[in-house]
Amino acid sequence: MTQTSDLAFRPEDDCYHALSDDPYETETNWWSFNVPERRIAGWIHTPYYPNRKTVTWRIFVWDTDGIEPGRLAYYRKVEEAPMPDNPDLRDITFPMGGYSLKMLEPGMKYHLSYADPERNFALDFTHTGVHMPHRFRPGEPPFMQTPHYDQLGHVEGWLTLRGEKIRLDGVGVRDRTWGPRGGPYTASRKTYASDADRVKQPGGPLWRQIERERGRGRIDYIYGHSPDFTTGFLGFVRMQDADASGWAPMNVGWLLKDGKFGEIDKAKSRMLNFRDPVAGWNSHMLVDLHDEDGRHMEAEGFSVSRMSESGYGLNQMMRWEMDGKVGWGEDQDVWTGNHFTRMLDALRSAR
Repeated sequence: MTQTSDLAFRPEDDCYHALSDDPYETETNWWSFNVPERRIAGWIHTPYYPNRKTVTWRIFVWDTDGIEPGRLAYYRKVEEAPMPDNPDLRDITFPMGGYSLKMLEPGMKYHLSYADPERNFALDFTHTGVHMPHRFRPGEPPFMQTPHYDQLGHVEGWLTLRGEKIRLDGVGVRDRTWGPRGGPYTASRKTYASDADRVKQPGGPLWRQIERERGRGRIDYIYGHSPDFTTGFLGFVRMQDADASGWAPMNVGWLLKDGKFGEIDKAKSRMLNFRDPVAGWNSHMLVDLHDEDGRHMEAEGFSVSRMSESGYGLNQMMRWEMDGKVGWGEDQDVWTGNHFTRMLDALRSAR
C-alpha cells in the first residue's frame, strides 16, 4: 500500500502527539492477539487524555467459557490513572499496575509485557509489523476529525492464563488514533439527533432496518488474515448505508492477496452479516472485497468466541475462509445500548 507524503508514518508518530486544549482530546494505542487452537483472543487498549493528564487502560482475554467481564478468562480495567508530565510512548510503563511498552524499531517492532501475579496472568510478546503502519485520511467515517492508522503484525511470545503458559505465534493488529472525541456519547457535541430516525433504504427484515438507522454511532470493524500473512483483509463497514437485503459497504481498509496489499475499493466492497436470533451477535458473515487494482476476493467468517463489556455490542474472534486459506481475526460490533436493545427485540420477535 502506498501512502502520500502527508499520510506516511513518521518516527515521531511512535510518540504522543501535540493536540489541542480540548478536555476530551484522546490518544489511543490498541493491540490484539489470539490463540486460534484454543479460541482465545485478547486486547490491550489504552486511551490517554493529555489535557486531563490521565490514562484509562484495560487488558482482557476471552475464550468460549464466558462473555461478560466477570466471566471472562481475564479482565482488568483501571480508569483515569494519573499520568506523569511528558510521557514517552516509546518506552513506558502505565501507572497503577499497567503494562509496559517499548519501541524496538520505529513503526515496526514493539515489546509488550504485563503481569498480574494474584491472577496468575501475564503477557510477554513482540508485535512485528508485516507492513508500515497504514494511516487513513481524516474525513472518512468513522475518522471525521481523528487521524488513525492500523498495522497487521506477527505476534510472538507468551500468554500466562491461570498459571498455564500458552504460546503466542500468529496474527495481530494494532492501531493508533488521536484527536478530539467530543466527550461521552450523551454529552457529545457531535450532531446525531437530526439523523436519528432516518433509514436510507427502507425495507427488509425489521431488525436489519433498525440496525441501519443513521445517526446512532454504529461502527463495525472486521479483519481476518492467514497465519502466513499472504491473504486477508481489514476494513470498516458502513452499516448505516446498507441496502434492504443487508449488504453494507466498506469504506476504508485493505485487501491482502498473494502477499500484496491493496486499498479497498469502497464503491464495490461490502459485507453481509447474519445474527444469532437469541443473543444478537454476528454469528456469520460474507465479505465481498475489491481493491483499487481490480483484484477480487470473497471471505466467509464464523464467530467462534466473544466478549461484551457492557452487555450490548461485542468483540468476537472470527474464523475466516478466503482464497482457499483459513484465517483468523475479529468482528468489533459497536452499538449504543438502546439501539442494540431495539434491534434485539425485533430479532427475537415471535409475531
